Amino acid sequence: MSTKPTTTEFEWTELDQRAVDTVRVLAMDSVQKVGNGHPGTAMSLAPAAYVLFQKLMRHDPADADWTGRDRFVLSAGHSSLTLYIQLYLAGYGLELDDLKAFRTWGSKTPGHPEYGHTTGVETTTGPLGQGVANAVGMAMAARYERGLFDPDAAQGSSPFDHYIYAIAGDGCLQEGISAEASSLAGHQKLGNLIMLWDDNHISIEGDTETAISEDTVKRYEAYGWHVQRVEPKENGDLDPEALFRAIEAAKAVTDKPSFIAMRSIIAWPAPHAQNTEAAHGSALGEEEVAATKRVLGFDPEQHFEVTDEVLAHTRGALDRGRDAKKEWEKSFAAWRTANAERAAEFDRIAATELPEGWEDHLPVFETGKPVATRAASGKVLHALGAVIPELWGGSADLAGSNNTTIDKTSSFLPEGNPLPEADPYGRTIHFGIREHSMAAEMNGIALHGNTRIYGGTFLVFSDYMRNAVRLSALMHLPVTYVWTHDSIGLGEDGPTHQPVEHLASLRAIPGLNIVRPADANETALAWREILRRYTKKYGVGAPHGLALTRQGVPTYPANEGTAKGGYVLFEAEGGEPQVVLIGTGSEVQLAVEAREQLQAAGIPTRVVSMPSVEWFEEQDQAYRDSVLPPSVKARVAVEAGIGLTWHRFVGDAGRIVSLEHFGASADGKVLFREFGFTADAVAAAARESLEAAAR
Repeated sequence: MSTKPTTTEFEWTELDQRAVDTVRVLAMDSVQKVGNGHPGTAMSLAPAAYVLFQKLMRHDPADADWTGRDRFVLSAGHSSLTLYIQLYLAGYGLELDDLKAFRTWGSKTPGHPEYGHTTGVETTTGPLGQGVANAVGMAMAARYERGLFDPDAAQGSSPFDHYIYAIAGDGCLQEGISAEASSLAGHQKLGNLIMLWDDNHISIEGDTETAISEDTVKRYEAYGWHVQRVEPKENGDLDPEALFRAIEAAKAVTDKPSFIAMRSIIAWPAPHAQNTEAAHGSALGEEEVAATKRVLGFDPEQHFEVTDEVLAHTRGALDRGRDAKKEWEKSFAAWRTANAERAAEFDRIAATELPEGWEDHLPVFETGKPVATRAASGKVLHALGAVIPELWGGSADLAGSNNTTIDKTSSFLPEGNPLPEADPYGRTIHFGIREHSMAAEMNGIALHGNTRIYGGTFLVFSDYMRNAVRLSALMHLPVTYVWTHDSIGLGEDGPTHQPVEHLASLRAIPGLNIVRPADANETALAWREILRRYTKKYGVGAPHGLALTRQGVPTYPANEGTAKGGYVLFEAEGGEPQVVLIGTGSEVQLAVEAREQLQAAGIPTRVVSMPSVEWFEEQDQAYRDSVLPPSVKARVAVEAGIGLTWHRFVGDAGRIVSLEHFGASADGKVLFREFGFTADAVAAAARESLEAAAR
């Protein structure tokens, strides 16, 4: 059975206890050496992390990316030593010198776990609650993956069955994002998700009674989770056997996510530091470290003490991992033999390749006809959904507005949901009105692998998502944000719903590519480029945000320059360009109309469409100069948002037609006119720029 634990019967020896106490010593010494960090939680969580990595999880330290592995998410990322020390003991490649280099320049052990930096780290955590949502996303992805490759297998019999384990702290559960994610997890009945709550009652400001008094266990019951509480041993330490039994019981519940509350004492068994806020985020001090070592039976004069016996014992995880992987490979081979077509699909998807001929299915839109780019995006998703089965997604309860429904007949919903389109392996995700957790869940889905995820809401609500979007960029994840209603053009909903600073703010995130297509054909080509970039051939690891219009915009002929981020849409006539007009999104049409005025006045004018500043800046200097000739100093950029992005493109003589204040409630056309987004205004700005360039 692919979901068997590493050990079916619980065994706890003196050597296991010595290993757990070694974890505590290493946590204290690592923080003490560097002089800063979070020792207390790593000390109290030592038994829990050890039980997972040494007794329960199916993982192979020699192959950290093995498809059949269980996943572990340390949502309480400040306690990074909880994870690092287990990776060291199990044999993932970290060694004692890496722990000695904790939180220092160039080390493999940064202050918070970083995906892609340290082998065995499944996600970057630190901003509290993000890991909870990541874990929910991973559990969703695991179910969808099973639906792609082995939908008819009995529960627990598929090589694609595995568990997502997470450890969350008090801070994680106080952050609103965890409430959003946990609510969705209960609704989705994610029986492959098991979360351990470190209920230590301590945060930076002291006892959690300062800020919270709710019954967290009852809250999770209300979410629809299977809940258990594990009490500590009489001495205050976590009880490893009780925890083991609780996790085994959780695994037996297949129709609910599981929540295990572990009452712990932070910094246990430090004589004076335990159960104090100081132990949360500060070194314990030499005297307290020495005193704690005496309590644990360690030599207070030794630092980073790990006996050969302990290390040999814990490195047994390598042998167990190898055996577990071999067992899984037998199951996987049998599946491949019985499912040749699905196996070929798995190989393609695992290699991050797209189906042959997929680009032929992209729609091409008739020129001249006005189409909202959100509508064009929806048509692209409908077309590609039929040929790219790993592509799935939805929106934060705005599918009708975002045009994100890839399949109206198939909703990702668990067995027992009353809706007629409910399917546990469905294509369309209903994230609910939970933008922040949606973004973090998308990160978890991407991290899990073997699917391609997108999610939508209004651009203005990207503010709710920002922390998770930043982490998408930090981890270089292939997630696509579909942000519609991208300007004051959305109209009557008014300034609360009209993005003004958002485009510039999102472009400020390093590694996030914002794409604001001018029309339907640019939208189709933008989707093509985004999906191409998420393949091994292109190897560009970056999230993308599509900023799309509510209102219809003119359709221009498709231009391959879209994939380069900026290109000449209309060339100057009657000589070399004297002025260049740069537009994005719905404002490109204003540049085109202004060009007609300027050309009629004998001023050769080039129009550049720049859907993606980031893609454009990737191009070599020769290409960028061919689009924006350095010799042409008269330039105008036009975008219905603040002008922060455009100063570096227009230069000292240039002008920017922008919106430096909030919007208002009125028809979108009225707002564009009243706020100066007209062809006349762009033409006037061009004349000003020409005068400035001539000085």
